[in-house]
Amino acid sequence: MQFGSTTELNAEAAAAAVQGTLLAQLTQKTTRTTKTGKPFLEIVLADAAGTISLKIWETSPWYMDFDLMTVPSGVAVTGMWQSGQYGMELGDARVRPLTPEEEQQVLTGSPEQVARQQQDWECICAFVEEIRDPRLAGVCRLFLEQQETRFRRAAAARNFHHARRGGLVEHIASVMRVAAALCSVYPDRLNRDLVMAGALLHDCGKIVENDYEEHSLEMPYTESGELLSHIPMGIEIINKLWRDMMTPERRAEWKGITPASEQVRLHLLHLVASHHGLLEYGSPVLPKVPEALILHHADNVDAKMEMFRAAYESATPLSERVLQRKSPMQSNVVLPLPEVQL
Repeated sequence: MQFGSTTELNAEAAAAAVQGTLLAQLTQKTTRTTKTGKPFLEIVLADAAGTISLKIWETSPWYMDFDLMTVPSGVAVTGMWQSGQYGMELGDARVRPLTPEEEQQVLTGSPEQVARQQQDWECICAFVEEIRDPRLAGVCRLFLEQQETRFRRAAAARNFHHARRGGLVEHIASVMRVAAALCSVYPDRLNRDLVMAGALLHDCGKIVENDYEEHSLEMPYTESGELLSHIPMGIEIINKLWRDMMTPERRAEWKGITPASEQVRLHLLHLVASHHGLLEYGSPVLPKVPEALILHHADNVDAKMEMFRAAYESATPLSERVLQRKSPMQSNVVLPLPEVQL
């Protein structure tokens, strides 16, 4: 059989050893040595859905196949896959290069994933068109125009949620849906335009921190990402967009609008700065307006729901309805209660 994605392979192998082929890209390869001085490889295989880490021992007949590969390289790996004590294990393997068609499939993901991400992109664009404040609408449209390519290929995180090519679009679309629903509950207490603009732009710094190269599934570590992280980089991106948007003609046109443009910019930046909710979680300031609180919870809800989804797909079963804790979840997880069937 051919696995549809690394996610599918992880789920299959968690239950039992399974024979099949994975189409992937070799994104990391490190040579290490055992305690007895024998070399082995630590490799990472990635596709648009996620990654799988493997150890390739020197005694394996396929050791040389991987040792000669450059990074990144497209590869089809056929063998017996099994989740063991130290992670994924591979046996009886055969390795070949990918065809150009397979290379493209690995980069973009399954047809279902491509369709889902396109729907999420269209959802984002539709929400932006509903923003009435011309300043907030303008900065959001300019971001989508200038950064569409990087935005649509970036991940929402390196590990814990939506950690895949295109994951940022999936996350932002869901955060905007949650934020819109919460705004409908408190229509007289929230500036919906501000909440929706913040929902779009709160993670815009991740187009730098969690970027992929055009034809690669490796997310490189960058000095700017390590030294600054996505929140201050997002503030810098928004300020640059704001300066580009604020032509002399627009300044004159919007001069009489209340609230003032500078106040709108300041509140938008506050939403970005405070969206992690707590200082110890990386926010330089706590949420100090209702819109910031709404954005924080919308962001957190979507991240946690994605973590539950990943746990249900790949965590090790402990019983019929209980699954073993999967990082970053803080406990074992239980399958959800089905809807009533009358």
